Amino acid sequence: MTASVEQARIGPWGGVAGASVRRWFEAPVVALGRWRRFAGACALVAVPFAVSAQEQAQPATTAPLTEGRARMAPLWEVGMGAALLQLPHYRGSDQSRAWLLPVPFAVYRGQFLRADREGARAVLFERPTFEIDMSVAGSAPARSEDNRARAGMPDLAPTVEVGPNANFTFGRGVDWKVELRAPLRAAFTVQRSARHVGWTASPYLAAEWAQSGWDLGLRAGGLWGDRRFNGNTYDVAPEFAQAGREAYRSPSGSAGWQLTMGASRRFGDVFVGTFARLDNLQGAAFAASPLVKRDNTWAAGVLVSWVFAKSSLMVKVPD
Repeated sequence: MTASVEQARIGPWGGVAGASVRRWFEAPVVALGRWRRFAGACALVAVPFAVSAQEQAQPATTAPLTEGRARMAPLWEVGMGAALLQLPHYRGSDQSRAWLLPVPFAVYRGQFLRADREGARAVLFERPTFEIDMSVAGSAPARSEDNRARAGMPDLAPTVEVGPNANFTFGRGVDWKVELRAPLRAAFTVQRSARHVGWTASPYLAAEWAQSGWDLGLRAGGLWGDRRFNGNTYDVAPEFAQAGREAYRSPSGSAGWQLTMGASRRFGDVFVGTFARLDNLQGAAFAASPLVKRDNTWAAGVLVSWVFAKSSLMVKVPD
């Protein structure tokens, strides 16, 4: 439960793919840390895009379009940019760090495999007000030598999370929508010997709307983890106990809640996005862990990307 992507995931904001802050925020967070891990995590997050590119190019007009505006857009777009992020070492840490990272930018608007304003995913079932997809998220690493609370403990490896996600649309207009999103994911470490580190669920309400050319979003929801998932960040094994840091075994249960705000906009081939997120651990099942140093932590970021290539095939997509 380091500064995670799904924990950091936001409405029309956040991931490496597409015209929204959610799209660009997902992959950069997975990719933080040492450059070797950066490359490995980027490769894992890029899998949906690589797979999507192999899907037969066909217009997405057969996919049901929900109520609202539709527009013509290239089947795919690729680009490159940079992100400036300020992230806590992990949720509940009293230390943070700024990151300046190169960020790949990719959009694919296929009928089943997509990397778009809803994130990178494989759509399994789609109706105007309900959708089930397989999606990917992740978390950043944290080096214990840089963190006072974890001094002498093993580093936190970056993780990738994969699992089903259900989206319920409660309301939609020409320039707005309100949804309940309910992802359930299995988490795995991104390292030479990958480990399964548990399951996490993070249902949240998301409101998205357009105003003065900007895509805006607000998201609020809770987080839950099983014992292994919570323990991956907040356990203190007996051999690492010391004065002021007693041994601790995290239970399963609530991991607190998040409130995230984001904004993004396209200026021709240039994409700009920004976000701010508040994490709160009051009432979390692991709140008694000696590694939890504060109840509230903040994260924020800004991204600028340039799209340098796009498909000549145009498809119809919801605006």
